[in-house]
Amino acid sequence: MSVPSTTASSTDAEGATATTPAAVTAFPQSGVRMTGRQKLVLALLLGAQFMIAVDFSILNVALPTVGAGLGFSLANLQWIATAFALAAAGFTLLFGRVADIVGRKRLFLGGMAVLGAASLLGGLATSPEVLLVARVLQGLATAAVTPAGLALLTTAFKEGPLRERALGLNGALMSAGFTVGAILGGLLTDLFSWRWAFFINAPVALLILALAPSVITDSRPTVRPKLDIPGAVTVTGGFLALVFGLTQAGETGWTTPATLGPLLAGVALLVAFWSVEKRAATPLVPVRILKRRSVIWGNTAGLIAFVTETSLVFLLTLYLQEVLGYTPLTTGLAFGVLGIGTVIGGTLGGRAVGRYGNRATIVTGGAVQAAATLALAALGTSGAWIWLLLAATFVGGIGNMLMIVGFMVTATSGLPDAEQGLATGLATMTQQVGITMGIPVMSAIAAARMTALGDTGPHGVLSGVTVAILVNSALVLAGSLLAGVFLGRAGRTP
Repeated sequence: MSVPSTTASSTDAEGATATTPAAVTAFPQSGVRMTGRQKLVLALLLGAQFMIAVDFSILNVALPTVGAGLGFSLANLQWIATAFALAAAGFTLLFGRVADIVGRKRLFLGGMAVLGAASLLGGLATSPEVLLVARVLQGLATAAVTPAGLALLTTAFKEGPLRERALGLNGALMSAGFTVGAILGGLLTDLFSWRWAFFINAPVALLILALAPSVITDSRPTVRPKLDIPGAVTVTGGFLALVFGLTQAGETGWTTPATLGPLLAGVALLVAFWSVEKRAATPLVPVRILKRRSVIWGNTAGLIAFVTETSLVFLLTLYLQEVLGYTPLTTGLAFGVLGIGTVIGGTLGGRAVGRYGNRATIVTGGAVQAAATLALAALGTSGAWIWLLLAATFVGGIGNMLMIVGFMVTATSGLPDAEQGLATGLATMTQQVGITMGIPVMSAIAAARMTALGDTGPHGVLSGVTVAILVNSALVLAGSLLAGVFLGRAGRTP
């Protein structure tokens, strides 16, 4: 079922149509229902996105065990995560455009097949080299599946209550997947082997590949666009360099050549990309889209939401293990309440956007997340502080998901179906880069504080974590308020 054609709309200077809160609330969520086929499509696409989200975090608590099992040196252990992040973040925008060219369904199914095969390869790996190849393939598959799946989702549900509800559930499951991945990784590693953190993907991928061809309807532009090769090379190279530089910052610091070189190269390539796109006959990302306030500030809000929440999980992992002495498994279980909060926030997010508009949802979510994060600055060395951590992460998870749902709706609204692959590619790239950026940035802040104190014990770690938490809270509040100011009147996506 689509949103009734009488839905009111407003048109901006570029001619894009944006749904207003009045139009959305004229047809309340309870009055617009999904068909059985839409529910099945939603279940398959959300299952794929959830599986990908789990992949981001499932190995985090198992990294030392994986390294010991395959002979990774301590210095090279971070490459298990970095190899995945580089491929996932670097190629997402390119594959978002490729989906528009070859067909979103075809790229989605191809990516799922590669993801399943790469997971089997990773589980069977007997050397560091084979494992890293598997992780790169998993990252490339993620870069293909995520924007293609989101584009299929946004074209299956027209703008309005159904799309907002679908994106809310997608955001909730994506965020919950990070938490579930940490818990599942600890359980599988403790009960069986780290290899099951890879093997578990195979049956899920197989099920999706068996059901999706007959259920999901393909979508792509009527006129197939040409691929902008210079744009693809510069933007992919730029993001690869930026992500590599950010991961190096967490390991070697912000002022070393290993960090500054890639970061400067990344910035130079992205500037070149902008220049290429202004002159290209068929640009990878039309400059007019990059100038839209909804795209700029929607993605800015999303970037900050992912940077702050994923890095907060890292900071709290340090606190739980280095200050309170928790094991990896109990650390993962402690984040269960965060997962519950994100699911609640995701289910509320679509309703909040429909009733109050994108702008109000982003600002409210950011304010709630910032307040909950600020409360964590009070954490101490006693085990009794776990109750504050649980309460604050639960509330913060709700706020974070409100912000993420507002970002997804804003960044993909007011654009034709022909550009949904591009819009979702941009949004997915924002998500991937945010996840990758957060940890090295906050890790560097915490490490700088510990270095200044000359203390890497529990008290030094607590002090470093506290300073980073304060920065984290200020960042999410400032980002959400700025996005709210520049997005304009509530409900509009100019």
